[in-house]
Amino acid sequence: MIIADMFPLQRILIDEVYQSRKRVLEVLAGLLADDQLGGQESTRIYEILIERERLGCTAIGKGIAIPHGRDASTLRPRGAVIRLTEGIDFGAMDNQPVRLIIGLIVPAECPENHLAILGVLAEHLSNEGDLEAMMQAQSPERIRGLLIEWLSPLTTPDE
Repeated sequence: MIIADMFPLQRILIDEVYQSRKRVLEVLAGLLADDQLGGQESTRIYEILIERERLGCTAIGKGIAIPHGRDASTLRPRGAVIRLTEGIDFGAMDNQPVRLIIGLIVPAECPENHLAILGVLAEHLSNEGDLEAMMQAQSPERIRGLLIEWLSPLTTPDE
């Protein structure tokens, strides 16, 4: 798994304005979809994300949500980031509105990678300094750089 490939710049949106969790998940699914497969994949990924939300809210507190899922048709882990100018209700246990959304879709046969990525993200985002760096980043390049730095221990040779 090559972390730099997981978060291309076109999958990182900052200073966005959305009014609902549903809309954020729709946009996130579009970002996570393989551009070459069109709308069908976006719809499938949206359904995967919604199904995961039904199992339990993916908002982890402090204004952060990490919607994620596994997909049999996905060959490599993909990530996307949406940072909102104003928070939205995501159903977080701490009742804080969510402003930072990091989405993941991973191959169904790679549950270890899925859990490892989630664990590293949760660890860094619970660190005040790391969270502040992410929230103050002025460009998609800076956000991508932080993610690569945080997730680099998970890098494995590309297959």
